[in-house]
Amino acid sequence: MADTSPASLAKELLAILDRDKERIERIDNYIHGKHDDPYMPPHADDEYRLLAKRAVSNWMPLLIGTPAQALYVDGFRPGSTDSELPATPSSKSPAWSHWQRSRMDARQAAVYRGALGYGHSFVLTEKAKKGVISKGLSAKKTAALYEDPANDDDPYAALTITAWPKGDVPGRARLFDQRYEYAVTFKSLGDLESVRVSKGKLHGATECPVTRFAAQVDLEGRTIGVVEPMIPLQNRMNQTVFDLLVAQTYTSHEVRYATGMAPPMQMEMVDEDGNVTTDPVLAVDSRPKLGPDGNPVPAAINHNARRFLFAEDPDVKFGSLPAGPITPLIESVDMSIRHWAAISQTPPHHMLGQIANLSAEALLAAETALARKIAEFQSLFGESWERVFRIAAEMENDAAGTEDFNGEVDWRDMESRSLAQAADALGKLAEQLGIPKRGLWKRVPGVTQTEYEDWEQMAEEDDSVAQLATALTRATPSSTAADQELIAA
Repeated sequence: MADTSPASLAKELLAILDRDKERIERIDNYIHGKHDDPYMPPHADDEYRLLAKRAVSNWMPLLIGTPAQALYVDGFRPGSTDSELPATPSSKSPAWSHWQRSRMDARQAAVYRGALGYGHSFVLTEKAKKGVISKGLSAKKTAALYEDPANDDDPYAALTITAWPKGDVPGRARLFDQRYEYAVTFKSLGDLESVRVSKGKLHGATECPVTRFAAQVDLEGRTIGVVEPMIPLQNRMNQTVFDLLVAQTYTSHEVRYATGMAPPMQMEMVDEDGNVTTDPVLAVDSRPKLGPDGNPVPAAINHNARRFLFAEDPDVKFGSLPAGPITPLIESVDMSIRHWAAISQTPPHHMLGQIANLSAEALLAAETALARKIAEFQSLFGESWERVFRIAAEMENDAAGTEDFNGEVDWRDMESRSLAQAADALGKLAEQLGIPKRGLWKRVPGVTQTEYEDWEQMAEEDDSVAQLATALTRATPSSTAADQELIAA
């Protein structure tokens, strides 16, 4: 770090946003279907441009949504300092209360989609009227500084824009360092001389409260999402679809022709004074309609399946040109989709829709690459959520949670399995391997944190009733042999 004054930090962070603006905007355009036009001949007419517009096949949302829909935090397991009392996930823990207060059940998906799309997103943890909350921040408006961008989890400064400049009204931003929050104003991202920073106020933590969620970080500290590497393949697919539409429009139909026959001309009705009239009653003659160049204008020939062509001249000849094949272009589209699936680790049946007659083993093999990618994202995003929980605990004066570096988030098992298959597998684990049954409850498909805790409470109540019954049985004197003979009589 060189100059760490608030004004210098604000200028450096705004310069980063200005530097990355074009790249982020390009990624954003591709996510929302605003792609580069495919190649078309020079002086292309409006019909070509319309086909180019319709050729855009936006696969980017599927590229982001497929892994994002499998990322869902379902609980938090605090770290334990006592090995005899293993930590268990609980919705009553301070960390999970902060999660629910922030409504992250619904908002976490936007954080993942932003990180997958742009390469990174951010989460800001701050004090509010209802307590400490966290919220997601977009990569288009937020930047952070790290001493070691490749290995550090804690930024030493971060800035997020809350309002862009409009005319003479300057833009506004919030700057965070390890102790304070500052209000920043600026006229534009490129005008660093206009940056003004107000006096700071304590934000309640000893670290910068902004946490980065990166889909992938290389050793240079660069964040790479799933969209940017696939832009060349997306352009290739759009070009192939464009060529298919051109062939489908111009060469896929049989073309009929006639030689030796002059086309009919457009005629105008003329009255007795030589004026053009639209009233057939006043018309006494007709003459060819002339175009801008002074030549007669040919009349359009309305020919379809219900009409036929005829000519009085015996030298007129009729014929047809065969339709051009489009099957190779369709196969080329399928090949491009298979390349896309292989490079992006997306199962082919997610894109092609061909899922008939596939066994369970074949589906599992097709999903393996995607499962590995999702596991990588869970590892990266899980560490980021753990930092969020530690900062929230510090702001809530929870000393144990602040130093909890052993806590882990619980990811919901989104794998599609039937309940019968899961019950059979879990039963075998309990019987054959001796795993405690209660330890397998979290692996039941679809079980939520609340249901898990309800099961634990009911199990404890059942244990209490059983223990009470045992105690009463032991406290009751056993009957003598004489009593038994009397009862029998």
